[in-house]
Amino acid sequence: MDNQPSVSEQEGHVASVVSSEVIISLKKVSKYFGDFQALNGIDLDVHTGERIVICGPSGSGKSTLIRCINRLEEHQEGDIEVTGVKLDENLKNVDKVRSEVGMVFQSFNLFPHLTVLQNCALSPHWVQKMAKSEAEKLAMEYLNRVHIPEQADKFPGQLSGGQQQRVAIARALAYKPNLLLLDEPFSNIDAQVRFQLINDIRQIIKDQKVSAIFVSHSKEEAFAFADKLAVMHQGKIAQLGDAKTLFE
Repeated sequence: MDNQPSVSEQEGHVASVVSSEVIISLKKVSKYFGDFQALNGIDLDVHTGERIVICGPSGSGKSTLIRCINRLEEHQEGDIEVTGVKLDENLKNVDKVRSEVGMVFQSFNLFPHLTVLQNCALSPHWVQKMAKSEAEKLAMEYLNRVHIPEQADKFPGQLSGGQQQRVAIARALAYKPNLLLLDEPFSNIDAQVRFQLINDIRQIIKDQKVSAIFVSHSKEEAFAFADKLAVMHQGKIAQLGDAKTLFE
């Protein structure tokens, strides 16, 4: 565990606004890579505004699970529904789900030929058809929220790894998704900035009533972020419940 106070201890825990509406539903979801079963009969409901952290050892299926939710990996068994849309062979359904999901990977996946501002304004402008000036204003708002507005005119290659990761987070948030998937997004960010960003993201999620699934190896990050904690082992959810109760 990190030797840092949790965000809740530093600045006061930001309570989420969880509704009874289910935004993600997984029923008996299994995923295979050849003969290897990466996911084994996963059942999970995520409600609007809920923050769930998925933790567990390497190879337990954490990243595979959220990649299946965004259809970056195709599950072979069971059903996944996101905002009431079933993920199946219908590519229109896949596109609709992806239009409502923001994702931050451990790797940055930024466009190297675009500036930081252009990277963050791209989806609001081209996908959501927002006017360019409005999209750039929105992008600047989120660059401010991740504390790097001064980097707006630079290219990704001119930034440190931690700065690039903050750009990736700002880009996902500027899309204003209904669901945010975070796959170890703070791995390249130093501890003090990491805890500040966790607090900022939690506040944005609360303000926008966004649901979030966050994969993390860090118990401290998990406790700081989660309403619920899902502990995975060998492709199954071994435990699911209130984060504080599970830790105790």
